[in-house]
Amino acid sequence: MTSEYLKEKFGPEDRTFPNMLQRQSQKYGKQDLFACGDARLTFDGVQDVAEGYAGKLAETGIEKGDRVAIMASNRPEFMKAFVACGWRGAISVPINVASRGFQLQHILSNSGAKLLIIESDILGALYDLDFQALQVETIWVIGDHDGAFPSHGPRALPFPEAGDPIEPAAVQPHDPLTILYTSGTTGLSKGVICPHAQFFWWAYYTGSQLGVVEKDVLHTPLPLFHTNAMNCFFQALLFGATQVVEPRFSVSNFWKSMKASGATVTYLLGAMVPMLLSRDPGEEERGHSIRVALSPGVPASAAEAFSDRTGIILLEGYGATESNAVIGANAKTVRHGWAGQLREGFEAQIVDEYDNPLPDGEAGELVLRATEPFSMALGYFGMPEKTLETWRNLWLHTGDRMVRDSDGYYRFIDRMKDSIRRRGENISSYEVEQVLIAHPDVEMVAVFPVASELAEDEVMATIVPASGSNLTGEELIRHCEGKMSYFAVPRYFDFVGSLPRTENGKVQKFKLRDRGLTPDTWDREAAGITLKR
Repeated sequence: MTSEYLKEKFGPEDRTFPNMLQRQSQKYGKQDLFACGDARLTFDGVQDVAEGYAGKLAETGIEKGDRVAIMASNRPEFMKAFVACGWRGAISVPINVASRGFQLQHILSNSGAKLLIIESDILGALYDLDFQALQVETIWVIGDHDGAFPSHGPRALPFPEAGDPIEPAAVQPHDPLTILYTSGTTGLSKGVICPHAQFFWWAYYTGSQLGVVEKDVLHTPLPLFHTNAMNCFFQALLFGATQVVEPRFSVSNFWKSMKASGATVTYLLGAMVPMLLSRDPGEEERGHSIRVALSPGVPASAAEAFSDRTGIILLEGYGATESNAVIGANAKTVRHGWAGQLREGFEAQIVDEYDNPLPDGEAGELVLRATEPFSMALGYFGMPEKTLETWRNLWLHTGDRMVRDSDGYYRFIDRMKDSIRRRGENISSYEVEQVLIAHPDVEMVAVFPVASELAEDEVMATIVPASGSNLTGEELIRHCEGKMSYFAVPRYFDFVGSLPRTENGKVQKFKLRDRGLTPDTWDREAAGITLKR
């Protein structure tokens, strides 16, 4: 099935999840659509799940437009909840399973979720929440648990069996399908409102870039609560392929699992490729059926070495949760170190701080807009000011500094604002600072990225201790554990007497980034400190 055929088959009014699922279920029926562990769901099986669990949502009082938070790892129940919401017209709110404390409270509060679906292994994340300030009425717990549960929380029930099947809600392409929270800036996590049609276009653009065809096996080790893996599901749905979901990315098990599934396409983040290359070469690197991988952010030298060793073509690309797969390259046009060229259906400019377009070769902020209706996000949930700020002058401001060459290729340089990207996860320096400043011996703090040996960032914090304290790095690490995502816990600490500031008192983080590591910097890994997850 070609991407052009998809555009013809699914007209502008047809690009909703229920419509896409019904049509593809009729076409592919008993072919596997989704596999996770020992669980496999065919195309018509996914529709049965959507109908039945949407019925259970209705029994629970979930109506069209209500938000349902899902906090679970890669397992079948996640997908059951996600497709049920899409069928019911409810809005799913996938949450990173590592979210804790301040961030988790904010996400549940901002989304106004009425139902929370959570895995039993991470129930401890709920103990520090103020449920009196939340709208959560019911909790469904996935998996066995000992009954321990915060007494101050709402009623908790086991994840149920499907209910009586119901008809799909009357949703439109512009209706929200999901809200994805991103920590891409220095402030609070923002809930990106993704409409139904946006995921049609995610699949259309990414699937055509990768050359996805019927019966392909799209094997992803990435978490279902991220855009990448959701995009993969819709590629499988629209192109007649099968999505295989790995529990988690494992360097030691990667090639074995890919061979076992018969994977033909896979998905890697920038840091994963150097991690796989760090192992000694072996026959398993060629004992697979993978022809191509989507792998944004891989250093050019690593991409070339990986392709030489494995025979897999690594394709670059660029897409934010707010946008789509707007820039990319295929096997014929790939240029390692460059994100690719602008896709049809989008407009882009590189602009200065006043939104004036810059000439080719000069770096500035990438701004975008779409020519296809609802192929990009609708804004930030419950944050109209942030929406206006990001979409000012009718352009989506990505916050990414990029450069375009005379051939129309785009290259990512860095983030315009102070965000951190570590091991494929976006980290808000603001949220890390909120946890650190809560320590009684921390007077001031600034959190920022420093270079990592794995081509992305490590988290560093410069601390001004309270007068007379004997604060240590290990003490701060233990303070952070359980209060933030484990991947956001700083690796490096500098203890100083003051922070550099502007005349109006704003901390000059660029000076701290420029200074980077010093001989006095405390390193968690060098100290042998192991994080508790």
